[in-house]
Amino acid sequence: MEKILVIEDDRATRKALQTIFEPEGYAVDAAPNGAQGLAMFRASKPHFVILDLAMPQMNGRDVCRAIRKESDDVPILVLTGSSDEISRVLLLEMGADDYVTKPFSPKELLARVRAILRRARKTAAVEQLYFDDVAIDFAKMEVVRGARLVALTPQEFKLLRYFAQHPQRVLSRDQLLSDVWGYNSYPSTRTVDSHILTLRQKLEKDPANPVHFVTVHHAGYKFIP
Repeated sequence: MEKILVIEDDRATRKALQTIFEPEGYAVDAAPNGAQGLAMFRASKPHFVILDLAMPQMNGRDVCRAIRKESDDVPILVLTGSSDEISRVLLLEMGADDYVTKPFSPKELLARVRAILRRARKTAAVEQLYFDDVAIDFAKMEVVRGARLVALTPQEFKLLRYFAQHPQRVLSRDQLLSDVWGYNSYPSTRTVDSHILTLRQKLEKDPANPVHFVTVHHAGYKFIP
């Protein structure tokens, strides 16, 4: 049974979310504030987090960033009172996978959670990756190149894991945005290019002439282990 952690200060919304997901076979834990939510995340290891953006004291942005520092693969969906409060750029900075505005449609919310979980299951299979002098442990979120630890952001880990799941395949920028960032549309595909550039700088022996993160002109990128 997959476990969903709800972090929401409004009691009625917490109960509504339990009513939506528990009949569908999910186990639902609920926390009334950010601090308790973060503690429950560490203790219960949920498969999915639904997080209210506007909470007193420790707000949703801070909770989201704290979770992402500890795990890059647990999906996070943000609840917000207005689409004006959040942008896809902000979501990226926070490390969230998607957002839904209040009041939300139960069917839409359930469909989004299922879709995000499907993507997460596909990318969770690869736990370790090796190429050249690089060793990656996705479970520990550790990268070693030679004898040196290399720091990657949570989004870089997500992108790298996706490449590891699809070696030798040409992946378009739109496909990467949809499957890694979780958005069907995005203001600019340049965000993919910038993340690829960073991976090359951190993991390629010669970033100017990459042999692992290869550009396929007019098509996208290909990962060659």
